[in-house]
Amino acid sequence: MKKQEYTLRVKRHKRIRLMLKPSSERPRMVVRRSLNNIFAQVIDDVSHKTLFSFSSTDKEIREKFANSGNVKSAAFCGEVCARRAKEKGIEQIVFDRAGYLYHGRIKAFAEGLRKGGLKF
Repeated sequence: MKKQEYTLRVKRHKRIRLMLKPSSERPRMVVRRSLNNIFAQVIDDVSHKTLFSFSSTDKEIREKFANSGNVKSAAFCGEVCARRAKEKGIEQIVFDRAGYLYHGRIKAFAEGLRKGGLKF
């Protein structure tokens, strides 16, 4: 059953990627979640380079949350990620949810990004 869920998510991700139009001014932020953590990367698809990466395993997140696999920690992770991305000079992004439903931790992470000041 898990393999089928994974393949369905990958198929959704491919469909989503066809609709996204990232550029150098608006790089793509792809989000991945596991049972215990959430990961994000800002990728410039024009030059094929990762501009910024973030993980909920960072020290700042671990000090505040013992378990980062819930909605509250995902929202906080979004705010921290937005702040660090703005420090790198990234103001606008294209949000790529990687085939996950826009619900729960992915939605909380996206709202945290918006609260942190990123535009998408």
